[in-house]
Amino acid sequence: MHIDFRTAALVAVDVQNDFCPGGALPVPDGDAVAPAINRLSARFPICVATQDWHPAGHSSFASTHPGRQPYEAASSGGRDMTLWPDHCVQGTPGAAFHPRFDERPYRLIVRKGFRRNLDSYSAFFENDGSTPTGLDGYLKGIGVDQVVLAGLALDYCVYYSALDALALGYHVVVVRDATRAVDAPAGSGERALAGMMAKGAEVMDSIEVLR
Repeated sequence: MHIDFRTAALVAVDVQNDFCPGGALPVPDGDAVAPAINRLSARFPICVATQDWHPAGHSSFASTHPGRQPYEAASSGGRDMTLWPDHCVQGTPGAAFHPRFDERPYRLIVRKGFRRNLDSYSAFFENDGSTPTGLDGYLKGIGVDQVVLAGLALDYCVYYSALDALALGYHVVVVRDATRAVDAPAGSGERALAGMMAKGAEVMDSIEVLR
């Protein structure tokens, strides 16, 4: 895919301390995405970042459900969900962007998951699949038709962002070396890549994007 930098947006997903080594919900090697993303953001005129931004006591936290443990399956409002360790609580150091992530090129930060009873993986919709984050309206309003995705984690928030972007009609590129997977269960990262490609996303390395 040819990337037209005039109508393409870089979307850096959840490059936050809690998703990096030492954080509450670390993605293996998660901090390694920052340099690649910084190289990309220096080239894209339109850059957007997302942040998980949960209130204390969020429904996705295992600690909110007495007797339940992180990574167990649960349901909320009839929707299947995964219970997580407390993470990315609003205003805490864990919710802040990783210090290696250069925030300066970003003209919009989309905060998601701030509704107490609704989790959010995608950059475009909360997990009910219908509550918008506002990102689609913003991008369409400035003429963006290509979305280039990077960040954390490949098999959750990047994956669901890609599927939603495709469903909304964007051309989608996932930058392989600028994302990392939780990879639990084992192989979920590669399955996520295959699933996105099957739906029409293109997977490229940053050197190809910047060529």
